[in-house]
Amino acid sequence: MSAWSATELDALGRTEEIEIAALRADGTLRKPVIIWIARLDDGLYVRSAYGRTAAWYRGTLARHEGRIKAGGVEKDVTFEAAELALHDAIDTAFRTKYRAHPVQYVNMVLTEEARSTTLRLNPR
Repeated sequence: MSAWSATELDALGRTEEIEIAALRADGTLRKPVIIWIARLDDGLYVRSAYGRTAAWYRGTLARHEGRIKAGGVEKDVTFEAAELALHDAIDTAFRTKYRAHPVQYVNMVLTEEARSTTLRLNPR
């Protein structure tokens, strides 16, 4: 697995929203959706505010691959379940980054259901 460059980490860590599209089983990309992203150290993480039933999240389960685009970065990625031990720190990263947003929206990515969808994005 390759690593994110410092420039990519900075750009994606600063951006408010990313476009994310999962690969279908046949190798084509799904329609991109816009979601929030949080950076924790050298990792980039996303969650489904609507839980496991969100179409974009279910799409990540087909091949565990996709593409993201934001902050001048467009990259093919793999989706990996985040380590449970990191969930509290990822919560803090989301709270800190999105603190200017209404609390009801921030809280949507902090529920147990949303936490259960936490994915680490790895460049490929």
